[in-house]
Amino acid sequence: MHRDPRERLWDLDRAIVCLVLHERRIRVLLAKVGLDGHDRGLRVVARILRDAGFEVIFAGLRQTPEMIVAAATQEDVDVVGVSMHNGAHLTLAPAVVHALRDAGLSTPVVVGGIVPDVDMPRMKAEGVAVVLGPGASNEEVITAVRAVVDVATGTAAEP
Repeated sequence: MHRDPRERLWDLDRAIVCLVLHERRIRVLLAKVGLDGHDRGLRVVARILRDAGFEVIFAGLRQTPEMIVAAATQEDVDVVGVSMHNGAHLTLAPAVVHALRDAGLSTPVVVGGIVPDVDMPRMKAEGVAVVLGPGASNEEVITAVRAVVDVATGTAAEP
């Protein structure tokens, strides 16, 4: 028995809708916290993630933790990426994590930039999901962001 071509088209439409709903692009908010004005690396990361199919919301320079929370809430992001080059990573990165948690958000935070290895365990203890240092490859950035989103959504193990 042959089906009407319109019925097959309807089935295709439903399949596409299901695919789109289940394969939503990961939304990433990228920001610089505090007075740090070095945003070249953050712009490179924005392009890396965009080219890999992520939806990137670029908050830019001189953001406060509260501004990041507002943007994360408004944009319904899956992950927040913060760039640190000013030595305030032990203060500002945890402030972003705590502000998100205080607002009731479980959004993971990825930090990139100049972070000494000795400070990484403390940052992890403060709730930072992943720290990426200078020289992280495109693939490392993409993999790290996908991994923290998978952990946050319960679809993967801890990175």
